[in-house]
Amino acid sequence: MSDSDSMPEARKTVVLTGASRGIGHATVKRFSAAGWRVITCSRQPFSDKCPWPMGPEDHIQVDLSDPETIDVAVSEIRERLETGESKLHALINNAAISPKDSNGGRLDSLTTPMDMWRAVFQVNFFAPIMLARGLMEELRAADGSIVNVTSIAGMRVHPFAGTAYATSKAALASLTREMAADFGPFGIRVNAIAPGEIDTSILSPGTERLIEQIPLRRLGKPDEVAETIFFLCNAPSSYVTGAEIHINGGQHV
Repeated sequence: MSDSDSMPEARKTVVLTGASRGIGHATVKRFSAAGWRVITCSRQPFSDKCPWPMGPEDHIQVDLSDPETIDVAVSEIRERLETGESKLHALINNAAISPKDSNGGRLDSLTTPMDMWRAVFQVNFFAPIMLARGLMEELRAADGSIVNVTSIAGMRVHPFAGTAYATSKAALASLTREMAADFGPFGIRVNAIAPGEIDTSILSPGTERLIEQIPLRRLGKPDEVAETIFFLCNAPSSYVTGAEIHINGGQHV
């Protein structure tokens, strides 16, 4: 056996936005359990409600609605990666905002203020491409994978998700295809997952009424979404790029 055969596999690194709850929380746990280094980014400080090894040390507080702070975050991520091999194996763009009106109701295309449109698109659409472009070389060095989290709301009018959120997710799905074509020649795969009704603490009131419209007749679990994200960042999906995987129990059919 050669020395190279006996060397342990280098630890992989993932950057994840929106990690503190729901799908993000489950995804952090899945990658951490598999031995990955997890670097998280969110506008909130590290939360002890979502603990994992090195969580506080590998958390970056960044407001994705501010393009200038994204540039700062990219620099900090790159600096942290340089303590290892300057490789980034996965970028998961999970953070998103979905504003409501003053009564918690849906904002449609007639009632969404223009400044809110801009804020939603900055977080949900522009931040993912800014992070991907900023971390391009690190992803390229690892033949990395990018996963954009879209939504069932991006492909049909949703009773709770507002228009700005829905259209930003539709745009992100289109961007995923464009990125797959552009990043592919550099060995970087780009895919999306489109969750439907997932059982998290941020579900809108009344979601239970949608269950009868879902062929599997149940809500999805955050762990089920996390497993699909994990699949898209590992070798079994090595020839998958430009795809958008629907995780909604058949709700889209």
